[in-house]
Amino acid sequence: MNYVIKSKCVRSIVSFYLNVAKRYKHTYSKELQTKNISDAYDAMFLIEKTLLRRKPTIGRWQAQGWHMAHAGTWYYAYTIDGDTVTIQDACHQQNMHENDK
Repeated sequence: MNYVIKSKCVRSIVSFYLNVAKRYKHTYSKELQTKNISDAYDAMFLIEKTLLRRKPTIGRWQAQGWHMAHAGTWYYAYTIDGDTVTIQDACHQQNMHENDK
């Protein structure tokens, strides 16, 4: 299985944890931030292996015809073309709502 990760997906993960670091600057370490980003990134490679394919709960993901997978606190929108999984977007569970961009 080949994986392609779109830049929007990476930006969503990194910006989420940068915002966490700003909000909790005295308690959220750089090491934990790096670990959280790495864990979210690593989970993408479990899509279509151990993570179940789901119908998206966000309308904009549904409208695109994407699939959704859930790992820990992250939801991933993706497409499949042959043996290639393209991860289109990622959303933290705290932000899973229709107004999310």
